[in-house]
Amino acid sequence: EGAIISISDIYEPSIKKVFTNFKVSVVKVNDVYKADMDIYAPCALGATVNDATLKELKCNIIAGAANNQLAEETIHGEAVKSAGIFYAPDYVINSGGIINCYWELQGYNRDAAISQTEKIFDTTTDIFNKSEKENTPTYLAANKMAEERIIAIGKIKTSF
Repeated sequence: EGAIISISDIYEPSIKKVFTNFKVSVVKVNDVYKADMDIYAPCALGATVNDATLKELKCNIIAGAANNQLAEETIHGEAVKSAGIFYAPDYVINSGGIINCYWELQGYNRDAAISQTEKIFDTTTDIFNKSEKENTPTYLAANKMAEERIIAIGKIKTSF
């Protein structure tokens, strides 16, 4: 698709392996936040979006596999929004693993797992839309949607 992918890691053997096998550029660990990028995707270490890094971070989107990417959700969620950066909450975009585990426990149904996982994109879009409509950070929009869903499911279960 023409994307330029840059990687960074503290473990040199991993960097060498990826660099050797894929068309990527390497960014030194200390230079990650200063790098020009469209998407910042932290995938191993949480709390990398914090007071210090937000001053340097040059991206339009934060969407990675690391848990708890925002050091302090309420502070950095608002700061990311104020900076005009789209933040895809980690527990939303990483929910495919939980969905798959659920189906493993139920008696694996690959088609059902894939069908539910494919809805993550739509859910993320709904979160961005809710965030914009309500002028609220995306983490808060996602939390509200999750809470509303839990309440709705609770009403269904208690009506029997």
